[in-house]
Amino acid sequence: MVNAANQRGDLIGVIRKARENLPGDPAFGDPLSVSGPGGARAVARAADKALGDSPSAAKELGLGALQVWQAMLERVGKGRGPQDVTIMFTDLVAFSSWSLAAGDEATLELLRRVAKAIEPPVAERGGQVIKRMGDGLMAVFPSADRALQAAVAAKENLAGVSIDGYRPQMRMGLHTGSPREIGGDWLGVDVTIAARVMAAGGNGNTMLSAVTLEKLSAETLEQLGFGVKLYRRSFFAAPLSGVPEDLRIYRLEAE
Repeated sequence: MVNAANQRGDLIGVIRKARENLPGDPAFGDPLSVSGPGGARAVARAADKALGDSPSAAKELGLGALQVWQAMLERVGKGRGPQDVTIMFTDLVAFSSWSLAAGDEATLELLRRVAKAIEPPVAERGGQVIKRMGDGLMAVFPSADRALQAAVAAKENLAGVSIDGYRPQMRMGLHTGSPREIGGDWLGVDVTIAARVMAAGGNGNTMLSAVTLEKLSAETLEQLGFGVKLYRRSFFAAPLSGVPEDLRIYRLEAE
C-alpha cells in the first residue's frame, strides 16, 4: 500500500506543486541542478541514484528538503547564488579551416599546447574553467582585475605556441555580471553578452564590456601596460545579436 501511494501521480503532482512555494530552486533535482559541486548537490546525486529515475512521492519529498537546504547554504554564503563574477570566453581565430588542412594529430597537439598556455593563468588568478568548447573555453573569476590579469598572461603564453610554423591567434571577451550557477554551469543573459563581447574580437583582440572596465581597479591597466579603445563596429560587420543596444565594448591595446 505504501509503495502504491509512493507511485501515485496525483500525490507526486501535489508535492511538486508545493515545492514551488519552498525557498530555493523548485527545479532542484533536475540534471542541470545536481551535476555541480556542493554538499546539497552531492546528496541529491546520491538520492537520485538510490531512488532511481522513476517519479515518486518519496523522491520529491527528499528533493524538496535538499532544495531548502541548498537555499539556506546560499543565504549564509556557503552555496551558489547570484553574485557578481567576470566571465571570460576565448576562441581561436580561423581554427576550423586550419585544422581541416592540418589533420587530427596536429590539431590535437595544438589544442594540448593551447590549453597548457591559457589554463594555468586562469587557475593561478582564482578563475575556474567552466567548460571547454573545442578551440575555446569559458571561465569565471571573482573579480574583473583577476580576469584581465589572466587574459594578459594567457596571451603572453600563447605567443610561444607554434605547430609546424602555425601560430594560433586567440580572441577573448570579458564581461561582468550576475549569472546563475546551476550545477557546474553558469547560465543567463550575462553569459550570452560575454560570448558576444568575445565575438567582437575579430582577428585575435581582447575585448572588455563597459561593465568590466568600470569594475577594474584604477591601477590594473597601468600595471599591465595596457589601455583601452572604444570598439566601433565597421559598416559592413553584422550587428551583435542577443545584447543590449547600448552595450559598449572596448578593445585592449598595449601602450
